[in-house]
Amino acid sequence: MNLLEVKSVCKTYGTGEAAIHALKNVSFSVPRGEFVAIVGESGSGKSTLLHMIGALDLPTGGKVFLDGKDIFSMDDHNLTIFRRRNIGFIFQAFHLIPELTVEQNILFPILLDYKKPDKGYLEELLTVLNLTERRNHLPHALSGGQQQRVAIGRALITRPALILADEPTGNLDTQNSSEVIALLKKASRNYAQTILMITHNRSIAASADRVLNVSDGVLTDLGGVSNEKLS
Repeated sequence: MNLLEVKSVCKTYGTGEAAIHALKNVSFSVPRGEFVAIVGESGSGKSTLLHMIGALDLPTGGKVFLDGKDIFSMDDHNLTIFRRRNIGFIFQAFHLIPELTVEQNILFPILLDYKKPDKGYLEELLTVLNLTERRNHLPHALSGGQQQRVAIGRALITRPALILADEPTGNLDTQNSSEVIALLKKASRNYAQTILMITHNRSIAASADRVLNVSDGVLTDLGGVSNEKLS
């Protein structure tokens, strides 16, 4: 069963001769639990695509269905709630709240939704993310890799159907990058999370179940590919 359906999505900025067609009739589907990498040159439209899927921006045309629901048919209030409960975001810049501890940062989306945290799941995440000993530390006391692991925990804590990761290893060294990708793959396998990840790193992309390439606003499905095909 497909969790995500993207149908003929277009995004145009500007009008007339100055119009920029960032996305051109993009269509694809993603089954539940699949780990998909999105690659492409800077300015190709891949971040715009992620913003459309995450309902952070409105498309010029087309539809996006998540778990059978047309996300752009919702009003702003219901869309905000739906997005918070069903989509987890992981950004290159971490976006942790500096005044909150590791544990508080991870739990923040749950508390924002006025829900009671699942303490057992929190402990499981802290263990999987190797953050148990850092749970009471503030972000400034963490390494870059640790901060990104906190961001992953924050994305996972609501058990979202979909995780969108925008260059999650962009600020990390090789070892930390490998650890983050391993954690995302583990989330996909163990928690049936569906993951879409933007990356410039072709070797990282090759570790995904499937690779989508965006070039000049046009999407091509490369399928499950090897490093040779990506190079």
